[in-house]
Amino acid sequence: MAHHSKLKIYNTLSRQKEIFEPINAPFVGMYVCGPTVYGDAHLGHGRPAITFDTVYRYLSHLGYKVRYVRNITDVGHLQGDADEGEDKIAKKAKLDQLEPMEVAQQYTDTYHRDMQALNTIKPSIEPRATGHIPEQISLVQGILEEGLAYEVNGSVYFDVLKYNETQQYGKLSGRVLEELVSGSRELDGQSEKRNAVDFALWKNAAPEHLMKWESPWGMGFPGWHLECTAMSSKYLGKHFDIHGGGMDLMFPHHECEIAQGNACNHQDPAKYWMHNNMITINGQKMGKSLGNFITLQELFTGKHNLLEQAYSPMTIRYFILTAHYRSTLDFSNDALKAAQKGYKKIINGLKIAKKLEFVSDVTEVLDEKQIQQVEQIITNAYRAMDDDFNTAQAIGHLFNLLKKINSIYTGQLKAAQFGQEVFEKMIETFVTFVEEILGLEEEKPDHQEGLLDVLLKLYAEAKLARDYNKVDEIRNSLKGLGIIVKDMKDKIDWAYEE
Repeated sequence: MAHHSKLKIYNTLSRQKEIFEPINAPFVGMYVCGPTVYGDAHLGHGRPAITFDTVYRYLSHLGYKVRYVRNITDVGHLQGDADEGEDKIAKKAKLDQLEPMEVAQQYTDTYHRDMQALNTIKPSIEPRATGHIPEQISLVQGILEEGLAYEVNGSVYFDVLKYNETQQYGKLSGRVLEELVSGSRELDGQSEKRNAVDFALWKNAAPEHLMKWESPWGMGFPGWHLECTAMSSKYLGKHFDIHGGGMDLMFPHHECEIAQGNACNHQDPAKYWMHNNMITINGQKMGKSLGNFITLQELFTGKHNLLEQAYSPMTIRYFILTAHYRSTLDFSNDALKAAQKGYKKIINGLKIAKKLEFVSDVTEVLDEKQIQQVEQIITNAYRAMDDDFNTAQAIGHLFNLLKKINSIYTGQLKAAQFGQEVFEKMIETFVTFVEEILGLEEEKPDHQEGLLDVLLKLYAEAKLARDYNKVDEIRNSLKGLGIIVKDMKDKIDWAYEE
């Protein structure tokens, strides 16, 4: 392992930090709830994607073999996360006069495009709910056999009160069932459920329903909570290491997953439950109704009335990493501009770190104080990541490391003062943290046109001054980069070498 780790993870289930001990080291199974693909990915999708990408990266860096499963929800997620109403994807399909799978495909593609822009590593497996209907049907059958579900008119509901006789429904979110029951509105005559707290495992589909499959209970479609149980147990087993997602999914979604897992597999699905906190915009909750709903594409292009400018994908990634994943994160133009500055400082540092070479110098003695400081900073950076993935603190320590690297670059300190071993460790740690663990990469700007204009202007001036050496020098340098200078009657232009 790259580093002797005492990694601790805050487990939502126990409400405390626990030392991370995988069920079957060095293998780690991690399931993260992915998007419901009926619209463009927004900031709220960006945060869990970057959070769990960083978890994945750090675990891999520590030498674990991680199987990372993140699903695509393309059926069963009804409006308002409820058991009644329209499927979110089917609704969008009707609006746009498309086949539901066209909608799912379109937004799965744009989600992937945005995830790639944010430099998140693709999951090991990305299962779709519609690709696992047989598994979901057999889960429902298993829960029925256990006597923890009931069928009404072709729909099957999970019997929460019966389950709660032997298990604790609400243990993840800390909700008390008695209060949930008394707080839920009394069932009107329309409802088929025995209790308002019961949730759908399988729903009977009306004839006009677009997405439906054959089942033992007639034509229907799966409940939203069921698909994650089916896909996580299929690819990671009945009990796996980490289950992640946004805090908004803790109840009812993850609570229902725990109930389903215990009902059909007789055990909790995951050992560690991790939840990232929410994003606010200028102090307000983000929501479509509030008009402060910003998609990732709008951020990248700057096309939104709340944005003063465009913010690049790496600026967004860096910004999300400057807060601990369990704290709320407030988006504002000022905060994003500060993040842009910080990101550029880190990348300038990365360029220097990669160029900097150790120069031995017999006149220099080892500076024990400097060496100790560097070793302490490196220890601190790892300690921050080991403390429930505290990227915010880790970034602070990286800036301290960067101060040392910059001092060597500007000549205030000499590499030889650190000794070769510590010098190399310092460079390696900085580069590894930036690229491998935090997943930040240099965004090469599209300045090509502008830079060529500058060179062609210099070329024209040299020609006018009859400085033919300079003319040839510029022409040959550009040819070496695959660019041909074109001398025309009334102008000078360039083309790619064919």
